[in-house]
Amino acid sequence: MNTSLLIAGQDMPATNNQTYQRHDPVTGEVATTAAAASVEDALKAARAAAAAYPAWSATGPSERRALLMKAADALEASTDRIIQCMITETGSTGPWAGFNCMLGAGILREAAAMTTQITGEIIPANKPGTLSMAQRKSLGVCLGIAPWNAPVILGVRAVAMAIACGNTAILKSSELCPATHLAIGEAFREAGFPEGVMNVISNDPADAAEIVAALIAAPEVRHINFTGSTSVGRIIAVKAAEQLKPVLLELGGKAPLVILDDADVQAAVNGAAFGSFMNQGQICMSTERVIVQEGIADEFIAAFAAKANALPAGNPREKVVLGSLVTSAAAEKMDALIADAIAKGGKVIAGGKRNGTIVEATLIDNVTPDMRIYSEESFGPVKPIIRVSSDQEAIDVANDTAYGLSAAVYSNNIQRALAVADQIESGICHINGPTVADEAQMPFGGVKDSGYGRFGGKAAIDAFTSVRWVTIEDPHQHFPF
Repeated sequence: MNTSLLIAGQDMPATNNQTYQRHDPVTGEVATTAAAASVEDALKAARAAAAAYPAWSATGPSERRALLMKAADALEASTDRIIQCMITETGSTGPWAGFNCMLGAGILREAAAMTTQITGEIIPANKPGTLSMAQRKSLGVCLGIAPWNAPVILGVRAVAMAIACGNTAILKSSELCPATHLAIGEAFREAGFPEGVMNVISNDPADAAEIVAALIAAPEVRHINFTGSTSVGRIIAVKAAEQLKPVLLELGGKAPLVILDDADVQAAVNGAAFGSFMNQGQICMSTERVIVQEGIADEFIAAFAAKANALPAGNPREKVVLGSLVTSAAAEKMDALIADAIAKGGKVIAGGKRNGTIVEATLIDNVTPDMRIYSEESFGPVKPIIRVSSDQEAIDVANDTAYGLSAAVYSNNIQRALAVADQIESGICHINGPTVADEAQMPFGGVKDSGYGRFGGKAAIDAFTSVRWVTIEDPHQHFPF
């Protein structure tokens, strides 16, 4: 595949026709030859978005809604092509890629529905004869920086509500899936969006820091959202703060799955397996710590190990549950985590083997805080099991992390589950469901080192608009001088 930049509605080469190559993580063959934007190319996209902003911000909600609905249809119609892009660029399985397209279209349709929900309020004024209002106003050009792991979902999320609120957007694609992310921009173009409302740029990995810094500093860019690692999120937050620009961050996670001793064992096993191994564990909400009470631990762990051992892993073009990790380095990290745990007393009870970038569903029992797997985000299919003796110990272990994105609690006693869930520090918590879940209308985001701000539904209106105070007053009012 060969890709270009999408700026002002046009396919454009990068300066001097510069390109870079993304390789298939399974075969090693070239997956995509992508345009490698320069700083000037990135700034050209910012200027194009700024030029489109006045007209787009004045466009009525019904027209914005209709175009977003058309973009959803166009994205959905591209599903087969996007599935092949995702398999080739990221090593994901076909079902995960298909789900990305389905939810990505859903996010666009939810954004379309929100165009008439961008409302203000009347605020009682002390001054007689005054009508005082709070209005929601669009911000300008919004920069969205999306990752590779759920590329359609998170790429669409980076721009959909921004555009629905009357902003224009630049999507900086992930270096690991430029063709997949470009497909989102192509859906907007096919839908008939005005030129410059939605722009997509790709860049060589070596240039990423310079490109992002230039876009954040660009005077046209007024808001930044980023989904990715906490380490990079900190850098982006600092650079945005230097420019006094708001930023929405959805960062790393170490999601706890707490299984209380009155839980339905099979239900907990099913939820743990889905949360742990969907997309090879490469999801920010992936279950990263299985915390189980002693009274049910042996039964649960035996059943969970049996389920994990039965999950086929292999080339994502075949009928497997676990496909490839995104890079060789990511797969090699799993070896290091397993070796560290074994050296410190951990026991591998499922999986443990790797073939290139294919890693089996792996469970490690008897995990303790001195092991890397206890606190470090694996972002892969290697999962720690931690045994606890009480509800309070389960809560303490769940909170013993710098992260706070998603969590889950399994129990047949809903009041007990709610009491535990209420004390877990996370932006998302599910009772009797897995840590991995997403719906377009839900407020999505974390606390602590998992970031701040919320994507999704009405919460995203707060992120992608500002509040303006407006009054209508009596022109003949009295002044003291």
